[in-house]
Amino acid sequence: MRIKQLFFDKAKVIRAVDKARRAVLSKAGAFIRTAARSSIRRRKGPSPPGKPPSSHTGLLKRFIYFGYEPESDSVVIGPVKLNESGAAPSVLEHGGKTVIKRRRRGRMVRRRVSIEARPYMGPALEKERPKLPKLWAGSVRGG
Repeated sequence: MRIKQLFFDKAKVIRAVDKARRAVLSKAGAFIRTAARSSIRRRKGPSPPGKPPSSHTGLLKRFIYFGYEPESDSVVIGPVKLNESGAAPSVLEHGGKTVIKRRRRGRMVRRRVSIEARPYMGPALEKERPKLPKLWAGSVRGG
């Protein structure tokens, strides 16, 4: 029996842990994204303040993504900022003021409005939080 077999191969262990961490964080991101998307309902009128927003065009629901960020070793989950100013997804989540553009009689009319918070990302994280520790169970595999 060789003496080296009794010790850990440090590089191999680090690679296995890094691979498992990326996989678990990506899975967690997917779960939270799915919870956020499913909380946004399609309906004509606005949602009540404090409840997830309504989807009128489907853009918000369709453009929620997640991605693993290697520099900070974390996962980022949320809506993509579209080509409009005002950052409506952020205003929906936290409340605040934004500019709404509408076409009236062939002209674009801008109107500044105040929107009460309709959180959807925070509640999605809270809904999935109890499941996250279970993702780590058995995640590091040796080869």
